[in-house]
Amino acid sequence: MVLPYGRQSIDESDIEAVAQVLRSDWLTTGPAVETFEADVARIAGVPDPAVSVTSGTAALHTAYAALQVQPGDQVITTPLTFFATATCAMWQGAEIVFADVSPDTGNLDPESVAERITERTKVVAGVDYAGHPIDAPALKKVAHDHGALLLEDAAHSIAGLLDGVPVGSLADITTFSFFPTKNLTTGEGGAVVSPNSDLLERARMFKGIGYERKPELMQEHGGWYYEVTSLGLNYRLPDVLAVLGSSQIKRLERFKTRRQEITDRYNEGLAGIEELILPAHREGASPMWHLYPLRIQDGRRRELFDHLRAGGIGVQVNYIPVHHQPLFAELGHRKGSCPVAETYAEQEISLPMFPDLTDSQVDEVIGLVRGFLGA
Repeated sequence: MVLPYGRQSIDESDIEAVAQVLRSDWLTTGPAVETFEADVARIAGVPDPAVSVTSGTAALHTAYAALQVQPGDQVITTPLTFFATATCAMWQGAEIVFADVSPDTGNLDPESVAERITERTKVVAGVDYAGHPIDAPALKKVAHDHGALLLEDAAHSIAGLLDGVPVGSLADITTFSFFPTKNLTTGEGGAVVSPNSDLLERARMFKGIGYERKPELMQEHGGWYYEVTSLGLNYRLPDVLAVLGSSQIKRLERFKTRRQEITDRYNEGLAGIEELILPAHREGASPMWHLYPLRIQDGRRRELFDHLRAGGIGVQVNYIPVHHQPLFAELGHRKGSCPVAETYAEQEISLPMFPDLTDSQVDEVIGLVRGFLGA
């Protein structure tokens, strides 16, 4: 049996919550969605309910639409991410500009962004790589100084904090993912949050197919009346998934504590090995560790990957740099343009990380890594 690098944590309370919705009159567009959106907003520290959507990718697309990204705009982002951070902006017509990352966290480097930002930049999109929050204050200043806005792709980091401020309150707009391997799951799902009510209203319109049912117009024309006022897509998260998210949120702090315990155990067990770089943890950050991104510096990442897989450990690599993908090569992006991110990606291997991982399983992984290196 292979030990996965990530997996969902489902208990009987989750199953019963979903069963209750299945027994109800509302499978979608009902009260469980409203409850979940309020729950996510509370975790994110924002005043208005979140906009729930069908996936983390849908959350990114919805956020870019809310930010009114359009052809001619530039979006600056990191190459060390899942490619949807970039491609969702492309669906809105944006030109993608890749900036480099900081060597310690793998997060978007504000200095690199400052070097590449232009008057055409509409959005700076940072990613909380592995669950460590971006340097939102610095990135926000660079963006705002040039008339742009900051999007935080927090697919890895719901319940994270930076200097006591929740992830979700740090940027102009923030997106979450609730895929099964993430820090809480709705099966598939995502959300958009923002301190800006206007941005959120645009997001809600976009994910709701772009139509409105205003009470005053319904009173005038009839209870069936609606108006299509903008283009949108059906990205609505159903109640049967939303209720799973609300159930999971009740255990979110427990998940976070356990992920930190696992990170600490890996750090202790792998310390002092010259070939390895362990994940950075900056002062003031309280990460929600989604990954344990180990880096091996001796060029044997592929050998270590195969060694661990042969030992029944389902490790992963996060990520192939986005600008190395054929789609982006065709658009003129070239290897060597983000050397720090490229080096990071060449060295990185994600060890198993999920709340139900036991100490003995962590120790097994540590033993296999140390054995490979003769440490």
